[in-house]
Amino acid sequence: MTAPGAREQALASLGALAAVSLEELNARAELLTRVDRKYLLPLADLPRVLDRLPAGTLALEIDGTRAQPYESVYFDTDDLISFTLAARGRRRRFKVRTRNYLGSDLAFLEVKTRGGRAMTVKDRVAVDPDAAAALGSDGHAYTREVLDDSGIGAPADLHLGAVLTTRYRRATLLVSAAAGRPESRATVDLDLTWVDRGRGGSFPTTMTTPDRVIVETKSGTSAGEVDRALWACGHRPARISKYATGLAALRPDLPSNRWHRVLARDFADARREPGPPATWWPDQATCPATSANPTTPRTKETP
Repeated sequence: MTAPGAREQALASLGALAAVSLEELNARAELLTRVDRKYLLPLADLPRVLDRLPAGTLALEIDGTRAQPYESVYFDTDDLISFTLAARGRRRRFKVRTRNYLGSDLAFLEVKTRGGRAMTVKDRVAVDPDAAAALGSDGHAYTREVLDDSGIGAPADLHLGAVLTTRYRRATLLVSAAAGRPESRATVDLDLTWVDRGRGGSFPTTMTTPDRVIVETKSGTSAGEVDRALWACGHRPARISKYATGLAALRPDLPSNRWHRVLARDFADARREPGPPATWWPDQATCPATSANPTTPRTKETP
């Protein structure tokens, strides 16, 4: 269970950092081709990690809020090719999702590809937030274009359906340069919720991990200051993907050896309940009749 006050202490530590606007964040640390390192740690450990960051570290603030609510819908084929590539540890793999910035009018279709040198590239295009729970014909075409451009390739009959939905609150950090190293970004995700969409838009299972946070560092080829702060606190990068690890935790019949340690250590106490979350927004509880089709030209800019 979450330690009493742990969430409040974590939010207070984030609130103690100076603020940065989204425009300044994008201008100062736009990392579109990068190495991502993910850490899964107890919520109660987060303040100690933040205390070790260099002076001048900034936290993204939008409308007075340091932890913005996100919703992502992950898409895959009927035979779960995206999941399978991750489960088998293939060097070239991809992930397709829509990301909805709840409380705003922003939503994007995002395609993340990973190449042979463990570098992650994210392409995205704006979509209608009210139609982000399904992938339309234009969304499929955009996905095929990105996969072909990346060298991964996509079959002509590629069809992707909604498989998993995640909700969380995300804090974004802009970490100051130190010892000749450039500025870098990191994200902190808390209030994590996974919803298995099943088939046909149903929601058979909801899973929450209220006492865990995911910290993701985004830097060039060398480790950044957040990595070093996490190492100093005894944390090492973990094999975790919100999509693949979450789906493996929700569906025990799927291959999960790649995430065995994380599942046994960090998901053993996860709360699982049948059906959608009690607080699920009514207009997003089922797949709408409309679907996510690009509304703006392709871009690689990402907050």
